Amino acid sequence: MRFTELAVPGTWLAEPDHLRDDRGSFFEALRTEELSRAVGRPFAVRQINYSVSRRNTLRGIHSVTVPPGQAKYVTCVRGALRDIAVDLRVGSPHFGTYTVNHLTAESGACVYVPEGVGHGFLALTDDTTICYVLSSGHVPGTQIDIDPLDPDLALPWGFTEPPLISPKDAAAPGAVEAAAAGLLAEWQPAAS
Repeated sequence: MRFTELAVPGTWLAEPDHLRDDRGSFFEALRTEELSRAVGRPFAVRQINYSVSRRNTLRGIHSVTVPPGQAKYVTCVRGALRDIAVDLRVGSPHFGTYTVNHLTAESGACVYVPEGVGHGFLALTDDTTICYVLSSGHVPGTQIDIDPLDPDLALPWGFTEPPLISPKDAAAPGAVEAAAAGLLAEWQPAAS
């Protein structure tokens, strides 16, 4: 598996090596010790979620308060999606920086999203299914929702018609408003 750090510090793209033969293919999607070594911190699996979406569904931008915090390891297991991670850590020199990745079931590529970084995606096909491997279980009241169409972030979703968005996401505050309200995590520079 190859790991590449992305534009948002602490966010990584994991690309598996596929073994192919006449029967099809095989690849490892996650080996926690390799991911932990690449990202420089332990990743313990506490919960696994799936969402299934119609084409042109926009989900996110979501994060979790710190504490408890929640890192995500996301992949597309059916269909295709445009995945975006955005730095929402207050005080980060990269606040508002985002990374865009095209994830498909065929590629098996995964994105590691660290605590404090927001995540969302646009489903590019009907029946798009995403798997979230999470470092903490759900704690009611800790979800952070940011308007995925926040003009200050100007995220490049690439849709050509209005996307399907939940009422909760459509009513979410922008990143600057959420930061001013004290909802976002503080940036923690790497220890030297």
